[in-house]
Amino acid sequence: MEDVTEGTWDTLPQRLHDTIRETLRELNFSHMTPVQSATIPLFMGNKDIAAEAITGSGKTLAFVIPLLEILLRREVKLKKNQVGAIIITPTRELAVQIDEVLSHFTKHFPQFSQILLIGGSNPAEDVKKVKEQGGNIIVATPGRLEDMFRRQADGLDLVTCVKTLDVLVLDEADRLLDMGFEASINTILGYLPKQRRTGLFSATQTQEVENLVRAGLRNPVRITVKEKGVAATSTQKTPTRLQNYYMICKADEKFNYLVSFLRQRKREKHLVFFSTCACVEYYGKSLEAFIKNVRVLSIHGKMKHKRNKIFTEFRKLDSGILVCTDVMARGIDIPEVNWVVQYDPPSSSCAFVHRCGRTARIGHHGSALVFLLPMEESYVNFLSINQKCPMQEMTEFKCTMDHLPKLKSMAETDRAMFEKGMKAYVSYVQAYAKHECNLIFRVKDLDFTALARGFALLKMPRMPELRGKDISDFVPSPVDTDSIPYRDKNREKQRQKMLQEKKEKQHVEVSRKNFAKNKSWSKQKTRKEKRKKIALKRKHEEGSDLDDKDVDELLRDTRLLKKLKKGKITEEEFEKQLTSTGREDEAGSDLSE
Repeated sequence: MEDVTEGTWDTLPQRLHDTIRETLRELNFSHMTPVQSATIPLFMGNKDIAAEAITGSGKTLAFVIPLLEILLRREVKLKKNQVGAIIITPTRELAVQIDEVLSHFTKHFPQFSQILLIGGSNPAEDVKKVKEQGGNIIVATPGRLEDMFRRQADGLDLVTCVKTLDVLVLDEADRLLDMGFEASINTILGYLPKQRRTGLFSATQTQEVENLVRAGLRNPVRITVKEKGVAATSTQKTPTRLQNYYMICKADEKFNYLVSFLRQRKREKHLVFFSTCACVEYYGKSLEAFIKNVRVLSIHGKMKHKRNKIFTEFRKLDSGILVCTDVMARGIDIPEVNWVVQYDPPSSSCAFVHRCGRTARIGHHGSALVFLLPMEESYVNFLSINQKCPMQEMTEFKCTMDHLPKLKSMAETDRAMFEKGMKAYVSYVQAYAKHECNLIFRVKDLDFTALARGFALLKMPRMPELRGKDISDFVPSPVDTDSIPYRDKNREKQRQKMLQEKKEKQHVEVSRKNFAKNKSWSKQKTRKEKRKKIALKRKHEEGSDLDDKDVDELLRDTRLLKKLKKGKITEEEFEKQLTSTGREDEAGSDLSE
């Protein structure tokens, strides 16, 4: 562990480039944070480093500045199609943020081209951009970077481009591996030259990170930096200027408390965390209706193309609410977040710490609040022991309004809200069952009916977790849920069309089923045809020849029977055509006579 304190940029052993120093002054970074003081001299001194520091400690500048200094001191200048540095990070939002910080510096160095490679954009456009503009510095997410290495058929030879690589940075390394990118990281490392400087940054040191250190770094210097004033024996990962609160409330009271809490703080900036994407979709829409004159945005990992736009918009807001999943829990630096509200506790205590770390960043003050059910109160002691994360109960806050009737009426008048609520409930229960701390968060102890009331459900969903549970005290809505229309007229029109098609299909299936199973009906309807077949057979046995009229009649009846069996005609149509054919035959006989 490095025992370091804050210092000015002038105290570094190697003097920084004048333009970099000027940019730091423009950004109002007059002093280094402890992680920067410990890391920058070693990284600039061509050492591989594995740095562990609490969230919000200023890790981004700790690798951006050395990276630029190393590239500026190259003996052979980089050409347009040569890559000098790669920064890999787990999420698009964090990649966008790092790219933004880096651009503050590179705008003064036109000799360096910078490119962002992340999911949600068109891969073909990224290939074209790299070929046309080059990418001396690449900021990327693992999946997209791995894809770019494999696009040889598109005329992009990134494997050759990275032969000049000087610096590789793996940011939020523990999260990279936690999100399942280990295979992608190993593939990428296989394309990169061995002679390079590598920096690995993480908030927590896990066994997976240790394995990556051994595989990707050569004799690294290990750095563990804690905040000033935190004891060396402490494992606390949250900032000391963070005020951590918890609130105990019942499952059918949580939404009421959340709305009242946010209404009282309209001028502040909030991150509200939920456990699943479906919960974000449901409660994001709900809060839009309940918190008036406040910008409410929603973001989660299943969004494809809107995430970057939403993230950028929220960062620029002075006040507002961002409803999100843990996709926003790591490394994201959003200016002046006042409150981090955890409506649902995360699946791991590690994620709890990272969520809280979105506020009280780099010396600022901030507050965090988590809602807990009565049976979850022991989670407070668990966090205190497991993460050295002290919390105090918020007791002075009171809620007197019941917002659930309005939320319920929204579901009764808009099918989209009804469906979102059902999906959110199911996803919440499934996520709860997978909680890391299952001795406290036990799905069998959940009050499913109170929870359903808290979600303002109109009826209980069908799901395996409810088998054998007593849900008799849940009172379903008298509204026929099948008749609830979509508020979106185009969507409702499409639903009605699908219902009509389904109805017609079911009618045909019933007709087929009845024809196959109702033997007496089948015998009755085919008796005339059987008599004709018997008559024809007798004629044949007697040596009589079949005339053309007999053959035509037999073929017509057979074809009609086949159409009925295949559902191409109804029973009424079959009977009508069979009868009309017989009448035509009789009329033909009368005329011939």
